[in-house]
Amino acid sequence: MSKMIFVNLPVTDLAATTRFYEAIGCTKNEQFSDDKAVSMMWSDTIVFMLLKQEYFATFTPKQVADARRSSEALVALSLESREAVDAFAGVAARAGGKADIRPPQDLGFMFSRSVEDPDGHVFEPFWMDPSAIEGAAGNAGIGGSDG
Repeated sequence: MSKMIFVNLPVTDLAATTRFYEAIGCTKNEQFSDDKAVSMMWSDTIVFMLLKQEYFATFTPKQVADARRSSEALVALSLESREAVDAFAGVAARAGGKADIRPPQDLGFMFSRSVEDPDGHVFEPFWMDPSAIEGAAGNAGIGGSDG
């Protein structure tokens, strides 16, 4: 089995949140969805588990963060082009989220924007020039060795 990432997020409205995640390109996995949780596939190996807040709370002894008031994580999503990053931000805003909660970042070799889902979880769609990635792979600390 391939390694996978499951990002579990507390949400207030499963239906609205499901529509948002479908709009940004996820597919609902009915097998792992019910009235307490919805499984949204970003890819074959990345899944967003959207859990009603009270259900999410059963998985942790800690207080559940209100993502509208504090940052609990920033989820960066790689896309194939700068245009795809702009399109993602536009779709996110039209689907009930907020686009550009901070100014877009353009570093030349990398371009990113920040968006929030309906519950305030922050996503950073980004594009990086493939030649910059190849050049960085030989540098220490980026896919290489420090010594």
